[in-house]
Amino acid sequence: MTIIQLEYLLAVANCGSFSLAAEHCFVTQPSLSMQIKSLEEELGVVLLDRSKKPVIATEAGEVVLERARETLRAYDNIRESVAELKGEIAGRLRLGVIPTVAPYLLHKFLPGFVHDYPHVELEVKELMTRDIVDAMKHDRIDAALVAGGTCGDGIQEQELFDDRFFIYVSPDNPLYERSNVRIEDIDLRDLILLSDGNCMRDQVIELCQAKRGVPSHYYFESGSLDTLMRIVDCTQCVTIIPEMAVEYVPKEHRDRVKTLAKGATSRKIAIAVRRTFVKSSIIKALAESIRTYRK
Repeated sequence: MTIIQLEYLLAVANCGSFSLAAEHCFVTQPSLSMQIKSLEEELGVVLLDRSKKPVIATEAGEVVLERARETLRAYDNIRESVAELKGEIAGRLRLGVIPTVAPYLLHKFLPGFVHDYPHVELEVKELMTRDIVDAMKHDRIDAALVAGGTCGDGIQEQELFDDRFFIYVSPDNPLYERSNVRIEDIDLRDLILLSDGNCMRDQVIELCQAKRGVPSHYYFESGSLDTLMRIVDCTQCVTIIPEMAVEYVPKEHRDRVKTLAKGATSRKIAIAVRRTFVKSSIIKALAESIRTYRK
């Protein structure tokens, strides 16, 4: 049994396909298949049900996959552990970032982080919260930048900073004349939201006590805050945006950004990691970089 065989097995389980797993591992499909077949012969069990589309693990395969993930984590952590003993910050960090954070934060801290920690190999993916949780459980990412309190059991969160909510208002909406808006004054028929899967959508619904059954003057959902703001610009709608997005509102539209009355909520931006994650020095360095360079 080899590390390569375990990596190939995990790749097939994650990809659901031998061909996609081979592409992911940068090897030919016959080579990957041969290694997994050798592992099955050594263990004396079938690990993958090849008759299914996508390919799935057998009962024995699930047991081996669980142990393989533990083994590969330990293997990957050897270099990081030695680096920590030497006082170095080095190794690979696979980072997920939610879509309502990525466009407003990544470009601020990434250049500084890469400069300050040249021995860290950083891989970044933009993912919905539910996909982040799934990727962590299946060891496809190590950590993520998320809205605090959204990842559930088995995942630890380290809070980084508060991100207040603001209301973005159409000039044709009665609330446009106000500088400060109370949540209860928002007509839910005018409120447009992010699409399902965005955790900020759930936070806004909770904030406004919005119900799915409330009829809207203009029904629109999007995965992009920028798209929502453009829709507001050409309708009488309103939407909720986070503070980190405010500085990217064009100057000629800044008058459409209104503060929410005292007591209105904010979200907390956090670094999320699995409870078993051990690359503490890299996470600490990442947190320091974000706090230093985000302003």
